[in-house]
Amino acid sequence: MRTHLPLWGLCLLAATHAVHAAEGGGSIYQHGTENYMVGAIPPPGLYGMVYGNHYRTDRMNSPTGENLQLPGFKVRASAVVPRLVWVSGVQVLGGQLVAHALAPLADIEVSVGGMRQRKSGLGDITVGAGLGYHHSPQLHSAVAVDVILPTGSYTQGDLANLGRNYRAIEPIYALSYVDPQGFNGDVRLGYLFNQRNKATDYTSGQELHFDYAAGWGVGNGWTVGVGGYYRKQTRLDRQGGASLANSKSSGMAIGPSIKYDSGKGWFITAKWQSEQRMKNGTQGSAFWLKAVMPL
Repeated sequence: MRTHLPLWGLCLLAATHAVHAAEGGGSIYQHGTENYMVGAIPPPGLYGMVYGNHYRTDRMNSPTGENLQLPGFKVRASAVVPRLVWVSGVQVLGGQLVAHALAPLADIEVSVGGMRQRKSGLGDITVGAGLGYHHSPQLHSAVAVDVILPTGSYTQGDLANLGRNYRAIEPIYALSYVDPQGFNGDVRLGYLFNQRNKATDYTSGQELHFDYAAGWGVGNGWTVGVGGYYRKQTRLDRQGGASLANSKSSGMAIGPSIKYDSGKGWFITAKWQSEQRMKNGTQGSAFWLKAVMPL
């Protein structure tokens, strides 16, 4: 159960350009967060994880995927996200009981139409619990439920917000196939149930998404391959009790991905991903680092 990273909420005056899509052209889940080993729960114990991310874009897309060419539009966002994972020795329904919490620390700068705003601080905290399964030395899986809490600062009408001002509940399924000398494949599938933003009476539509990685173990702890994500909004956004036409978002990303496993209980992954075919949202690129270590 390697979970998501809700880093920021963008409020880009997008309503004036007929863009809705998860309120402001974003999502409460930071897509592409996860990488290799996403479904492989470690042995019982306490583990520390740190994510690092840098995202940049100068493009906001329409419902048909065309560049809206907003004047002066740019987003630059970075985050460091500590995460604590506890794997118990308790067996439930044949799986290891696991719980976690993460707290993103983000810095975001948004410019559009001659206006500019920058904010730094705590984003939306995530807590969750799940079960991990080890089907063979290579095949592992996990099921979980995460809750994203509206702890990040939010001001209606601001260009940049650190939080999205609503809760979300996400059931998760993750699967990993791990072979140090062969194929490695990982997927984290989630479905977002977004709650209402009380400040705007806006409810972002439900969303299906998955992060993925595929690579080959080349020896000495190294795995190289590709990674990214796919997302598709399944329900229209709603505001004031009415559904908003053309408000569904979708898109994908792909790029090179690498992992180094020390063989001593800690490993690190890195990837760069380019977003493609985005509809109703920003289209940019991101660089990710993730480190995992026993405490």
